[in-house]
Amino acid sequence: QVQLVESGGGLVQAGGSLRLSCAASGRTFSRYAMGWFRQPPGTEREFVAAITGTGSNTDYADSVKGRFTISRDNAKNTVYLQMNSLKPEDTAVYYCAASRRSMSTVPFTREYDYWGQGTQVTVSS
Repeated sequence: QVQLVESGGGLVQAGGSLRLSCAASGRTFSRYAMGWFRQPPGTEREFVAAITGTGSNTDYADSVKGRFTISRDNAKNTVYLQMNSLKPEDTAVYYCAASRRSMSTVPFTREYDYWGQGTQVTVSS
């Protein structure tokens, strides 16, 4: 069982930055690939970024490439999402998730086994 707790969301102006963190419980954090997803109001949850268990590979949605960076610190059981050059369309609830497919950067919600409760990110124009 893995418990995930996100933090770092908030209100920011367009062009600004935020750093989300997701702290995981347990001693097997490196055995999980980690992903960030988001859910804008009235829409389905969508893929943002993913990172393999060792951190060797990452993947991003086209809409955030070049602006967002996913990273992880396995010693701290934490995954991060650095978000720069934020746009109003980035407004959403952001969720982190853990997948047992540790060597993959899967972009599909069905491949993830554990989810956090989400953190709100609001970007004003």
